[in-house]
Amino acid sequence: MGQRCLVLGGGGFIGTAVAQELLAQGWQVRIFERPGTKPSPRIAGADGLEWASGDFQDATDVAAALEGVDAVVHLIATMLPKASNEQPAYDVDSNVVPTVRLLGQMTERGIRRIVFASSGGTVYGVPRAIPITEQHPTQPEVSYGITKLAIEKYLYLFSRLHGLRPTTLRIANPYGGGQRIGTAQGAVAAFLHRALQGEPVEIWGDGSVTRDYLHVDDVGRAFACALRYEGPHQVFNIGAGQGLSLNELVAAIEKQLGAPVARRYLPGRSFDVPVSVLDNTLARTELQWAPTITIVDGLRRTIEGLAR
Repeated sequence: MGQRCLVLGGGGFIGTAVAQELLAQGWQVRIFERPGTKPSPRIAGADGLEWASGDFQDATDVAAALEGVDAVVHLIATMLPKASNEQPAYDVDSNVVPTVRLLGQMTERGIRRIVFASSGGTVYGVPRAIPITEQHPTQPEVSYGITKLAIEKYLYLFSRLHGLRPTTLRIANPYGGGQRIGTAQGAVAAFLHRALQGEPVEIWGDGSVTRDYLHVDDVGRAFACALRYEGPHQVFNIGAGQGLSLNELVAAIEKQLGAPVARRYLPGRSFDVPVSVLDNTLARTELQWAPTITIVDGLRRTIEGLAR
């Protein structure tokens, strides 16, 4: 293919999977990350990989990273959903404002293609119907979802005003190798971390909260498909299309580990919607993408990776 793609936030969990997939498909990949971030062993030293360090809020750093690229994948998010309501102004200042500036810089340089990582778990809010389609009303319960949605709207605006070709992927709950298991980011990572340490997993509520879990390698393929897309749609759900409750997730982990996992139930959190399962029909038909890794196989791969 020979084209160069700038992956903003490419040193993270999803970014590594995206970069790995793009490199396998012949893209030249330039990753932009915060100073001090190191490439994952999965991609370190790969042919066609460049590494650029800088601050996403610094227009000069971003301008330098944009030089000579043909497309952009935007994965940067400075907040986690559960903390975003505590600092909504910072959420806007560090995510929305720099992204609007980025779109202006792309317009000036004639870079038209951008794929943005939005949130299928937060932009819709409490669902009115399951599975959730892209036409479902958007009523986020957290600032994180509001800023993601705002960026989606700016992408649409720049497509109308300046001819950008944006694609937004509303991603479900990604999991897999390379996720930061020592943090509370992602139920699979958090549960596995505690289970493998012999500690009880902490479940907010009664365990009935249901989510759509998608292996990160399937997420990486979705971005590669989106970069090739020439159709009329701008927004796609990227999920497994089926739900798993927290209790069912723990049971699946127990089956993979071959041992019981202790559970500690905590009071439910107000920002946790009860069910979030995405309809991926549009991505299947338009992007020619579909998930290929089941939760059973995905958990097995994740546990094997942690054991290495």
